Amino acid sequence: MGFALKGIDHVQLAAPKGSEEAARSFFAGILGMTEIEKPEKLRKRGGVWFQFGSSQLHIGIEEPFVPARKAHPAFATLKTSSH
Repeated sequence: MGFALKGIDHVQLAAPKGSEEAARSFFAGILGMTEIEKPEKLRKRGGVWFQFGSSQLHIGIEEPFVPARKAHPAFATLKTSSH
């Protein structure tokens, strides 16, 4: 059985409770991602979702939060500017 991968639909990163504003500041404010609405049934869990190109980044609240030791996404950018 064969198949071809089309791309990445989304990446999820774990974050501590109450970190949504920090995520918005970084991912939308600095990186320029667009915040998108989470499905109604998932909103009570907290977190925030972003769109960039055809992919999404999901920031999911994890309790208790344990930072990942090595797992991470790497974002490619077209240009950078100083703030």
